[in-house]
Amino acid sequence: MAKVLKKAERRQLNGLGMAARSTPEMLLQSPAPTTVSPEEGNCPARKGGSRGGNAPFIPVVSATGKPLMPCHPARARELINKGRAVRRFSKGIFYIKLLDSSDGDVQDIACGIDPGSKREGYTIKSEAHTFLNIQAEAVTWVSRAVEVRRNMRHARRFRKTPCRANRMNRTRGNLPPSTRARWGWKLRVAKWLANLYPISMFVVEDIKAITKGKRRWDASFSPLQIGKQWFYDELGKVAEVSTKQGWETKQMRDALGLKKSGKKMAEIFEAHAVDSWVLANSWVGGHTVPDNKNLMCIAPIRLHRRQLHALQPSKNNFRRNYGGTRSLGFKRGSLVSQFKHGLVYVGGTRENRISLHSLESGTILCRNAKPEDCQVYGFNTFKTRLYCQPRQVTNAAGSN
Repeated sequence: MAKVLKKAERRQLNGLGMAARSTPEMLLQSPAPTTVSPEEGNCPARKGGSRGGNAPFIPVVSATGKPLMPCHPARARELINKGRAVRRFSKGIFYIKLLDSSDGDVQDIACGIDPGSKREGYTIKSEAHTFLNIQAEAVTWVSRAVEVRRNMRHARRFRKTPCRANRMNRTRGNLPPSTRARWGWKLRVAKWLANLYPISMFVVEDIKAITKGKRRWDASFSPLQIGKQWFYDELGKVAEVSTKQGWETKQMRDALGLKKSGKKMAEIFEAHAVDSWVLANSWVGGHTVPDNKNLMCIAPIRLHRRQLHALQPSKNNFRRNYGGTRSLGFKRGSLVSQFKHGLVYVGGTRENRISLHSLESGTILCRNAKPEDCQVYGFNTFKTRLYCQPRQVTNAAGSN
């Protein structure tokens, strides 16, 4: 295991050109599918000293946790080598934390958000640079899970068991579970980014449900409007919120000569991030074409909650346990290092073995890993993938 850990550390330290150090923080990021160092700010290494094109920038956090302006990797190396900063990872994003500074000057940074039913776009941008483009998978499984839970409860009521009165031990709200989960995921991503970048404004494309006067069609109108308003109210507690209509986003995109792909499920910049970039650029300005099209794709790790038993009994009426958040002492979703599969996260359990999953796709890599062969480094809730596009020369607004 020691050899595997050293190789992983050297691979992640290669982008900054520093000697490998045995620090757990360096292993909180899986190897990217392309030759990208996570310490280069999710951007490819560049040749030469030019700061144009897809220039990488590292998020900076003060000693008190306040997000400051991102810096160039060379500056980050200097601060780390002088002992003024330490390396940190947050759900796949490398950043540095200052040790001798609690405050600093910040510029206006906008976060563009393009909501969607299956995929969503997020862009962090200032007037001079595009720091990060994210395409996130939406939470779509809650309504089906609630239906399964309801069917299981109905089945239990037919059994000859003592009947007890319903206990009002849940918070009753006006948001359906699926709507709350969808907008809650957007809010978690926005807060996560606000902890790394000094965001001054959230620019969100406003979604409106179309009513047709039909009961079944209009049934989803109220939850969408209520969920959207709840999201705006909670997001306003983090930073200012500005909304744009869909036709306004299209007008701004057409004015810049940008094209949006019709392949909504494709993991490319033109699928969703192009709209989030346009929204952010509409507030901070500075560019007429995107200066950074590198894309970070994230997806929430789904943890199946505990069920009293599986739906169908096996032979001899035996019902195995299902779900839960613990696997033989490990919290499910925890980042662990295993000698065969490297950095992975913990899934379910069977007898005295645990399953290990890929950090990029969530694919099950093995179902019979021994707990004693896994070394824990932290808890994670995201799956991350990096897609970097070739560097291209871009022009800032007003430049030749």
